[in-house]
Amino acid sequence: MEYHNPVLLHPSVDALVTNPSGTYVDVTFGGGGHSRAILEKLSPEGRLVAFDQDEESQANLIDDPRFQFVPSNFKNLTRFLQYHKAWPVDGILADLGISSHQIDTAERGFSYSKEGRLDMRMNAAAALSAHEVVNQYDEAQLARLFYTYGELHEGRRLAQQIVRARAEQPIDTTLQLAEALKPSLPRGRENKYLSKIFQALRIEVNHEMEVLESLLTQLPAALKTGGRVAIIAYHSLEDRMVKNFLRAGNLAGEVEKDFFGNPLTPFKAVTRKAVVPDEDEIMTNPRARSAKLRVAEKINVQPNGLDH
Repeated sequence: MEYHNPVLLHPSVDALVTNPSGTYVDVTFGGGGHSRAILEKLSPEGRLVAFDQDEESQANLIDDPRFQFVPSNFKNLTRFLQYHKAWPVDGILADLGISSHQIDTAERGFSYSKEGRLDMRMNAAAALSAHEVVNQYDEAQLARLFYTYGELHEGRRLAQQIVRARAEQPIDTTLQLAEALKPSLPRGRENKYLSKIFQALRIEVNHEMEVLESLLTQLPAALKTGGRVAIIAYHSLEDRMVKNFLRAGNLAGEVEKDFFGNPLTPFKAVTRKAVVPDEDEIMTNPRARSAKLRVAEKINVQPNGLDH
């Protein structure tokens, strides 16, 4: 299946793989672009475990004895790595973005510009879809998710518009939702607002922030000392959480210190600041525009705050 060109491919994989004979994990397999690049860097003794909950990604599985696929959400990282005796690992990569394949497949309901049933489930077997959110959440719930996940201050007004529209008839499709919201969208900025609204619905449907939190909190135990994590985020909610955790080892981003004032954090930065796509990559792959890559290495923090 046609998936997007992997974003920040070389910066992420080059920074991630430091031990060619090690064990690595790609928790967002998708089209397999990052996974193939990782395998190219591994020796015959190396190993790659890939996760993806989307059944359609299995059309891209790699025929390589070093490759193992886990059809699961990466919130189950620890459990499956232990089950497959791939624990701890030398590196973990996460590309948190939605794939072009998912956006371009109208019936998946991810795009406000393509007609399809309101769905947005990454895992087609999941119970909650965007249809239930749009048609069953009350005004306060809708306003909360637009404000929290879409970072839209007009969340209440947008929620009211949806409630009024669905009182006349159910909102079944993506284009029906876009049409229902049109009276509340700023003229000339409709696409920007719709993008944020659909982002908020997608995050809610797939519990994306909770799943990311689960992944981050598993990293210190999943990585060997000296192992690395590379995470590509696409919006400020994701990137803020990733930045905080890789900086401090906790979601608040507050670095704890020992008695002597030495920082107690399980990571040290490999990239001093977020790596972003260059102009050439953005030109060939416009959907990479908002991507930010952060890479960190696990250190062995001693009680005195020294790392070894």
